[in-house]
Amino acid sequence: MCAAEQRLVEARLDELPPTQVTIGYDEVAFKRRQRVERAHEERRRFIFEHRFPAVRGPNSYYYLVDGHHLGRALLEEGVGAVRISLIENMSHLDEIEFRRVMNRRRLIYPYDARGRRRDFVEMPKVLSELTDDPFRGLTARVRRTGEYGKDSTPFTEFRWAERFRNHTTLAALGTFPERALECAKKLVREGSSTCNAKLGCVLEHSYVEYCPSVRNGVR
Repeated sequence: MCAAEQRLVEARLDELPPTQVTIGYDEVAFKRRQRVERAHEERRRFIFEHRFPAVRGPNSYYYLVDGHHLGRALLEEGVGAVRISLIENMSHLDEIEFRRVMNRRRLIYPYDARGRRRDFVEMPKVLSELTDDPFRGLTARVRRTGEYGKDSTPFTEFRWAERFRNHTTLAALGTFPERALECAKKLVREGSSTCNAKLGCVLEHSYVEYCPSVRNGVR
């Protein structure tokens, strides 16, 4: 067996620990719709051919380092096992050193939907425990419009989500999703949002007086 083949393993989706705290539930729903629209044979072939990148950690757990939205979508669709590409074996490390290495290598993003850093032990243990960050969903929508591409730079989508969060309130995103999308696209293109703050509090910080939810520190 060649080295490449040895690095491909099969694992159960419901046993893969994630390396982040949140996902965008809207993006999960989008990926579920994509799957439903495929023919049965195409869905079967996709599961066989797709590889989820993972790191093997303490207790021989495979930690998913990318593809969390897709993994959660497939889990909700009843998919049991998937193939993963083992990018590194760290199973010889203890828990503390494993956390340090994962942080140093930027293979983990331990921040919740409010931007608070969570301790490693507080992070979700399985994909079903990932919580919703609507701004991750907004980020995915912006990417699909072609405003920016998915790249290999660590945490690109997380950084865009934080920028959108700083310009748009959660209430506005829920009430005026299309306007929030347009503001987010403008932010990517022009580096600033010029949307009218009075309409759904889709705003810059300088217009905080128009939005009680932001003024009170709730986003």
